[in-house]
Amino acid sequence: MSTTSSDPLAALGDLPGVADAVDSVRKAVDRAYGHRVMRRRSNEVTAEAALRGARGSAALSGADWNLEEVRRRTDFRGDDEARVVGAALRLTAEAGQLLSIWRQSPLRVLARLHLVAAGGGTPDETVGRPRVAGEPVDEPLIEAPLPDAGEVSGRLEGLSGLIIAGGSAPALVTSAVVHGELLALRPFGSHNGLVARTAERIVLIGSGLDPKSICPAEVGHAEQGRAAYVAAFEGYLSGRPEGMAAWIAHCGRSVGLGVRESTAVCEAMQRGAA
Repeated sequence: MSTTSSDPLAALGDLPGVADAVDSVRKAVDRAYGHRVMRRRSNEVTAEAALRGARGSAALSGADWNLEEVRRRTDFRGDDEARVVGAALRLTAEAGQLLSIWRQSPLRVLARLHLVAAGGGTPDETVGRPRVAGEPVDEPLIEAPLPDAGEVSGRLEGLSGLIIAGGSAPALVTSAVVHGELLALRPFGSHNGLVARTAERIVLIGSGLDPKSICPAEVGHAEQGRAAYVAAFEGYLSGRPEGMAAWIAHCGRSVGLGVRESTAVCEAMQRGAA
């Protein structure tokens, strides 16, 4: 990411198509919050959105379970897919507890997210800290070249500085950059995709765009498919304006699809079907 301006994230908001994506997301989120069910049953909508978001994030990490299986299962200690789903559920539950820390210490939050995701499944010495030279990374979906440990450390510090400094960038832009940068760096030995998507969620909640966490972008990322996710991410990796704009737009569509999912939940509740 360029740091030639005082607020490089805000500059991304001026890329072609980004303002339209930001406006579309804001209008969609506002409509969801205006649904009459939200006045009485917002906690239920939040809980359902969390479940569906976790299912979507797990699907992108290779555990594409149907929603009812995720809802039914209580033990996630079995095979690799079960552990991925369990990690996604734990991360979704944890996200709302970390909002107050995020703006002061993003790196501390990321460490906590990795600890929660690992859940005892990763050797203790690698949990909750960025990888060091020579440590492998298990992230099968993302095949881009892996930055070395020194670059990871420097770019994490840079990302942290941008978050702490704040700025005028729209929430969609900031959340997309946080998500993309963590995917690019893959700072941990495992669960980087899950952590990146949870960090995206934290930004969307903490920014005030989606304070009740009812618009799960993870649903939309999964609905658009793994191939589209990887292709959009390659745009982020390119660093070119059109690639960055395409990634932000992809994230915007994902939020919009999350809104659609939760609106359908609200409609089902209103009909008495949920």
